[in-house]
Amino acid sequence: MLRLRSTFNYISTITIKVKRLSYRNIHTSSSPIAFAFDIDGVLVRSRNPIPNASKTLNYLTKENVPFILLTNGGGYTETQRVEQINSILNTKLHPNQIVLSHTPFKSISSDYEKILAVGPPVSTKQVAREYGFKEVYEVGDIVEYNRNIAPFSALSNKVFNPTLKRYYTDNNADTLLDLTTKPFDGIFVFSDPRDWGADVQIVLDLLNSEKGILNTKRNYKSDKPSIPIFFSQKDFLWANNYTLNRFGLGAYREIIHRLYTLMNNNAVLKDTVMGKPTSISYEYAMHVLNRLHRVKHNGKSHPEDCDNFEINPQTLSNNTMAKNNVFSKVYMVGDNPASDIIGAYNYGWSSCLVRTGVYKDGDPLPCQPTMIVDDVWQAVQQALRKEGK
Repeated sequence: MLRLRSTFNYISTITIKVKRLSYRNIHTSSSPIAFAFDIDGVLVRSRNPIPNASKTLNYLTKENVPFILLTNGGGYTETQRVEQINSILNTKLHPNQIVLSHTPFKSISSDYEKILAVGPPVSTKQVAREYGFKEVYEVGDIVEYNRNIAPFSALSNKVFNPTLKRYYTDNNADTLLDLTTKPFDGIFVFSDPRDWGADVQIVLDLLNSEKGILNTKRNYKSDKPSIPIFFSQKDFLWANNYTLNRFGLGAYREIIHRLYTLMNNNAVLKDTVMGKPTSISYEYAMHVLNRLHRVKHNGKSHPEDCDNFEINPQTLSNNTMAKNNVFSKVYMVGDNPASDIIGAYNYGWSSCLVRTGVYKDGDPLPCQPTMIVDDVWQAVQQALRKEGK
């Protein structure tokens, strides 16, 4: 079990326990090389396959070369996202081969009873509950509770969000729960919100509330918010079928930070960010890759897989690798230099930057990738040749 110790003081450590997983029917290998693939801009754009993506993953599966999908995407369960990928790419991936940006949230769900979950309506609540969070509210729930909180929000429109009342009625009664009777324990930003205006307003209300109580305002200014806020990632841009890159969750985070600073005498908001390029994301991914390898070659979970070891996000140095790493090389294949490539570099992985997504020739690079290639197939073939495979 992987543990990242967590407290309300974000600068200290965050506790993440990687639950014991079942790895039946997952292909791994004794090969000293492994791959981690971003999804958007590498394998798919929106819901359309990128050329050679299916060919690449099926080739690696056939050749028993271990790989996972390591994405800053979210808003779905791991099973749902893998089913989408399998449908688009005609692959047979297992849910335990994917690490979403918010996958680590499941490991700290027992520490926070009542939360605000930010992301797409309905699906975000489903993910949070599957992760083990007990009391989950969305921004749409709060808008429906009191529409004056965000009077111009489309989230109160039943056509836009048809299941609003379903989750916050008491014992299936028709009356709405009073959301002010119990404080919120934390804010978890799973994925890009669908109504930025309403989300910004309500998130900042809670960050500046009196101990997490809705409809209240604290009487002091501080860099430490009233309740903790966790962002699953901070990608500023992402690529879809439009010609230009679109704003991502990182842009939303910048808005939250800027407004919080204005409301708190220039104090900088203390928050916790997961996902690429943070070391937490790569440490988590490395642990999953190691277990894939060990389960394959031991036939069952190895006892050492259940050992605890602690990671302090503040003390992780550059070019560190997970404890008991079994791979001589791990290649991160991504399209975003600011997350995929710099994250791999800082963690000590090799990196393949593809031209099918965010990156365009001539864009500034935060570090030099191991290689820059046209697509994911070229990335894998060159990496295998480089390693003598």
